[in-house]
Amino acid sequence: MPERGLGRSLVEAYVYLDLVAHDGEPGASGQATLTREQDGIVVGLGALEILVPYEAEVGAREEGAVFGSGLSELIDPGQWILIAATYTSRALEGALFYAADPSGDHSYESVEADWRFAAGAVEEALKFFPPGVAELPADALWTESGRSVYESEPDRLTRRKLESDRAFYRQSLDDFRSLHAEPE
Repeated sequence: MPERGLGRSLVEAYVYLDLVAHDGEPGASGQATLTREQDGIVVGLGALEILVPYEAEVGAREEGAVFGSGLSELIDPGQWILIAATYTSRALEGALFYAADPSGDHSYESVEADWRFAAGAVEEALKFFPPGVAELPADALWTESGRSVYESEPDRLTRRKLESDRAFYRQSLDDFRSLHAEPE
């Protein structure tokens, strides 16, 4: 039986599968299976299995923590930056297409979710910073892709840059909402 990863939420488990499954093939998590067990829900894809304890999923939902509470054991801060970049790219493209044709393939909800997830992914990376520290410690990255970001673009993993990115994503979400929200 393969070793199981420990997820903090179902969303984190699915994002992780998209990140590592089938060489990062987008949408790979759509083929995942869910199995309920006594301790939680197992999200599986091939040999990969992520256990999401029931209490972790419930706690994440109650807190509004999409990716989960506490530090991720699955995804390191460099990978969270890559995830944020992916969601940002999707949000920018979706917003452009939505602005051109709101009845097209890019829905308001998808663009809104992509901006929220981009900001959320940056928040996840920020969780790895020790209090008051401006630079991310190198030992906070344990994956090849995370270390690659750290080594090739260390400025992307500073507290200042991440806080700036998070503010930009949140403002972009607010701007999108104010431009395109349906009047209530």
